[in-house]
Amino acid sequence: MMLKQILLVPAMLAVTAAPALAEKLSLNEISAYLNSMTTVQSSFTQISGDGSVQTGQLSIKRPGRMRFEYSPPEKSVVLASNNAVAIFDGRSNMPPETYPLRRTPLSIILARDVNLGQANMVVGHDFDGTATVVTAQDPEHPEYGNIQLKFTADPVELRQWVINDGNGGQTTIILGAMEMDKDLPNSFFDIERQRIQQGK
Repeated sequence: MMLKQILLVPAMLAVTAAPALAEKLSLNEISAYLNSMTTVQSSFTQISGDGSVQTGQLSIKRPGRMRFEYSPPEKSVVLASNNAVAIFDGRSNMPPETYPLRRTPLSIILARDVNLGQANMVVGHDFDGTATVVTAQDPEHPEYGNIQLKFTADPVELRQWVINDGNGGQTTIILGAMEMDKDLPNSFFDIERQRIQQGK
């Protein structure tokens, strides 16, 4: 499995049914929703560009923290914390690969203050008949790629995303039922703690 794809690479998405009269959400509504999101847990399904499928649990603690924990047999973990991302490959004894969080499009939704109205951040804002689709990038570093987010309405909810690194790689993250306001300690996202636990 190419774990980099989860953070550095887009794909087709499937969303839950929306009301027949659903309308496109405004950028202000979506920004407010993301800023109200503090701690969240959800199951996820990842579909990589090569068609491979993995599942697991996603945990988010805004700002700046995220954890992807893959189900067996993968046993891999991807952590975002302290402005860094670390990929722990469950099938390797090598140390985790790390790089700056700011170089991944996920930094946009993990920011302390999400403002999709910022100049040149949103490069796509559409409605596909059931969901609002927003494509966003770091306006200062568009070369880092972009993230395509899908939201249903009534109530507003993030259902899935696609990350594009600009090199043609594609990955879909489809979210299950989201549990909000979970009690998630900072240690759950600690890269060094994970390194010690896995002996890497």
